[in-house]
Amino acid sequence: MSKVTVVILTKNEEKNIAAVVQNAKKVAVEVLIVDSGSTDNTVQLAEENGAKVIYRAWDNDFAAQRNFALQHVKTEWVLYLDADERMNDELIVNIAKAVNSNQKAMYRLVRRNSAFGRDFKYGVLGPDSVVRLFPTEGVKWESKVHERPVGDFAEKTLGGYIKHYTYASFEEYLDKMNKYSSIGAVDRNLRGKKCSILGDLVLRPVFAFFKMYVLKAGFLEGWLGFVLCLNYANYTLNKYVKLKLMGDNN
Repeated sequence: MSKVTVVILTKNEEKNIAAVVQNAKKVAVEVLIVDSGSTDNTVQLAEENGAKVIYRAWDNDFAAQRNFALQHVKTEWVLYLDADERMNDELIVNIAKAVNSNQKAMYRLVRRNSAFGRDFKYGVLGPDSVVRLFPTEGVKWESKVHERPVGDFAEKTLGGYIKHYTYASFEEYLDKMNKYSSIGAVDRNLRGKKCSILGDLVLRPVFAFFKMYVLKAGFLEGWLGFVLCLNYANYTLNKYVKLKLMGDNN
């Protein structure tokens, strides 16, 4: 597996960093940490577990952080993991097969989410998929939040999955939704987007709830699924409220 560097973005991840580095080393010749100024033991623990650590100040731009990492990757392939993600054994085997096949592609990985001490199958935190493995050359990341890699390679999905140990508490979940709505609003404002009262403040949140609760079967997660779908609609509303206020104040 001398063809892969695993990149992990960190900020105060001491509870996760040792486990994710050890997991990443199962597929990588190098584990590269891009830290944005941790004040806990993240950097020390990462280095003790064999990772290389570089620094980039956080500027509310996930794509910029990930693109910065690409400048320091020396291998043919790069795989991105978050600190709270772990690859299962099947995925590890399939990653090895993919990078040794000499078929350049952008590989989509299935992700199963766990939050508040339970696993989710439906709704907001139901399984999703993310493009995380691809050739180092010819791909770049776009968007400040909900960022995505863009390139000219074909997309394929690998068997196996990433287990995503997200939000430990409801407070953490609410805090992240607030931060993400702010970043999303700033990004849209910088791109000259405007907020429509009917379309963005009324219809978008309503459709967001319908999508997660009905189309993605969030109702099957019981009362917590209902709450998460409501909060997803509220996140959507807050993003466009912030955009509207920015536009009004320009």
